[in-house]
Amino acid sequence: MSDLPIMIKDMPVSERPREKMAKEGPERLSNQELLAILLRTGTRSESVLQLAQRVLYHFDGIRLLQSATLEELKGIKGIGQAKAIELQAALELCKRIYTFQEESRYVVRSPEDVADYVMDDMRFLTQEHFVVLCLNTKNEIIHRHTLFIGSLNSSIVHPRELFKEALRRSAASVICLHNHPSGDPTPSQEDIDVTKRLTECGKILGVDVLDHVIIGDRKFLSLKEKGYM
Repeated sequence: MSDLPIMIKDMPVSERPREKMAKEGPERLSNQELLAILLRTGTRSESVLQLAQRVLYHFDGIRLLQSATLEELKGIKGIGQAKAIELQAALELCKRIYTFQEESRYVVRSPEDVADYVMDDMRFLTQEHFVVLCLNTKNEIIHRHTLFIGSLNSSIVHPRELFKEALRRSAASVICLHNHPSGDPTPSQEDIDVTKRLTECGKILGVDVLDHVIIGDRKFLSLKEKGYM
């Protein structure tokens, strides 16, 4: 009977860690299989799965592995400098993800909040910029995106582009805004027509258009407050 180890290439395709993860997802893999993917290769005398098992045994599971030093990892037969560094990088990334705290987001409660958020950026622009703010269920801004630059008209402000961005960000609602380079935020008929069109499309898609705010020079106008929505 051969003493040669069973290598990954000798295993059924469905049981190989990479293929299994691609088909079933990472949550279906054991710690040993996940570690084997990171290690990539075993040694001449053992498969990568056997090496992964030895690493886990050495550290008594994943609890102590998370704080393993470079020298401790290199002290394991089959773990060289490259493998040790790659493992440490993966472990450090896991720690950072676990301890990551999202910065507090800007909350919109009124048109004044919208104006305050963009006034300094937009009041000096020499061309019209149409911007969408994507909000979550708490009315926190989760994304800001400039959809186009140029004069506002219905052929340019296409609902498809606006709501594609909103759906991509899983936004609960959006706020539209654009600037008037003249400094006067009085809405044009085109502004009003575009707003009504976007609002109706939002109702169909289940993404509320909360407001359309026009930015002037230290002045702003809310189309919702003016009764156009």
